[in-house]
Amino acid sequence: MKRWKQAAAICGVIILLAAAVLPMFFAFGSGKNAQGRFRASLGVAIMVPVLAYGMLLVYRLFDKRRDKSGSVYRNIVFDIGNVLLDFGWEAYLDSFSFPPDKARRIADHVFRSQLWNERDKALYPEEYYVEQIVKELPEYEEDVRLVMENSSSCMHERDYALTWVQYLKNKGYHLYILSNYSERGLKETRDLMTFLPYMDGAVFSCEEKQIKPEPEIYETLLSRYQLDPTCTVFLDDREDNCEAARRKGMKAIRFESLKQAAAELKKLGIE
Repeated sequence: MKRWKQAAAICGVIILLAAAVLPMFFAFGSGKNAQGRFRASLGVAIMVPVLAYGMLLVYRLFDKRRDKSGSVYRNIVFDIGNVLLDFGWEAYLDSFSFPPDKARRIADHVFRSQLWNERDKALYPEEYYVEQIVKELPEYEEDVRLVMENSSSCMHERDYALTWVQYLKNKGYHLYILSNYSERGLKETRDLMTFLPYMDGAVFSCEEKQIKPEPEIYETLLSRYQLDPTCTVFLDDREDNCEAARRKGMKAIRFESLKQAAAELKKLGIE
């Protein structure tokens, strides 16, 4: 595409130069048609720049959504867990050295439970969710409380997170966060997010009382920051969250690794 544009620009310059030179050429001509040819060439010299300017305006009109990178996408929205931060709850739970059956039951009722997801919506105080899980596992009450109390310790910033965000920011993209996060988790891990200062905005589920993949939280993001969904790319490690973003008109990429996500972004002209 760049070579095509360069060739078109060179041809345009040649045509403009030719149009400028024609009146001079015919001005020194002779014969009964010399004056007519001069007037015609003068008209060409005037009309060619006017037409070129008109074509430039039309091109800009149809190409106004493209940024300097050549991509129609200007906005990139990140999930945090398992995208920019590791959410290594399995290793964290293993560190307690519980017997296998006990570890499985705690995992099912804590990290893999619907209550754990609802906790990110923060409709109730943190203790409410702890108590609800304890009711389901009364025989492991002490362990459940301990696991949940220190669960934020399983979050760690990925080594590429800051560099990647800085790179995209320097390329001129507008960057945002859209993440499901509990109140306690956000309070205890915000300092880990060294990439936050480079974000143009952030929407956390616990602060909005909304949660992915429910449509309301996507609407909050788009309306608050006045984002055009057709110019916005969303990255998340969960397919249901990606599908919800697509229903709102965004381009969504299910994140698996930095290499995979960067390759997908490159296909969209983001590199």
